[in-house]
Amino acid sequence: MTLAGKARTALRRAATVVDRLARPKPSARPYFFASNGPPVIASDQPLVFGSCVCREAHYRLPLFRWWCDRLHEEPRYHRKLWEWVYICQALHERGKLAPGLRGIGFGVGKEPLAALFASRGVEIVATDMEPEAARAAGWLGSAQHAGAELKSLNERGICDAARFRERVQYRTVDMKAIPDDLDGFDFCWSSCAYEHLGSLEQGQEFVRRSLRVLKRGGVAIHTTEYNLSSNERTVASGPVVLFRQRDFRALEAALVADGHAVAPFDFETGHEPVERYVDRPPFADEPHLRLRLPFGLASYATTSIGIVVVKG
Repeated sequence: MTLAGKARTALRRAATVVDRLARPKPSARPYFFASNGPPVIASDQPLVFGSCVCREAHYRLPLFRWWCDRLHEEPRYHRKLWEWVYICQALHERGKLAPGLRGIGFGVGKEPLAALFASRGVEIVATDMEPEAARAAGWLGSAQHAGAELKSLNERGICDAARFRERVQYRTVDMKAIPDDLDGFDFCWSSCAYEHLGSLEQGQEFVRRSLRVLKRGGVAIHTTEYNLSSNERTVASGPVVLFRQRDFRALEAALVADGHAVAPFDFETGHEPVERYVDRPPFADEPHLRLRLPFGLASYATTSIGIVVVKG
């Protein structure tokens, strides 16, 4: 790197530090998390989660603490926890977490969802990339990749060990080439995985392909990165891509053309204290709803978003 390049890098780092120090960090928990109570499905009430952006208000719903308890997580303002609760509640509302049903997860890493679903009587196929591909991508050996160690998916003890062995299978699957023999499932899910497939197009195509593993009426729920900074500029290719509102509108149109039903999108991002705070590297454990990701000379504010699709 040239001297001028080093100087520019130093200035950017200094500006980031100054900006971070000058920006007041909200209290990690300005609100008391809602009391523990089971999520209730009322036939005359709208579903809680359609296709939507991570919002601070979601953390205050009674169902948030209820699912956290079952995930063996302390409630906190972190977007990964929102993704897990979102997937659980969206499936629960649609009657998919019932004994005898079948679900498949893509890019599961070491997330606790497979164990939780199995504890509710669901038969699960948990999938992730091949070990060599995971090693090349820097996932293998990390806390986010389970490898072939099926037991690591239940390391929290969420599901009885014998029932877990009976109800959960592990299989390596390339999300860009889902095998044809995977079919007949009642639901599928992924949690912040398809933004790592190399491009916006590859990610969108995965969502469409994932519907093929479902039976008619099956539900697909996926969470991913949402670009808060722009509906024009974005990161379109690379290890991590950022999806804009226009990308979700295009995906919605493609899914409807395929004959599926997409839960209506709510792109409202909110204006409450925690959701106004944008975390920057080095990231904090809490609050962590919005974050700024650096990509070379550019950076983007991002958060999590979920999409719910019913197979037609």
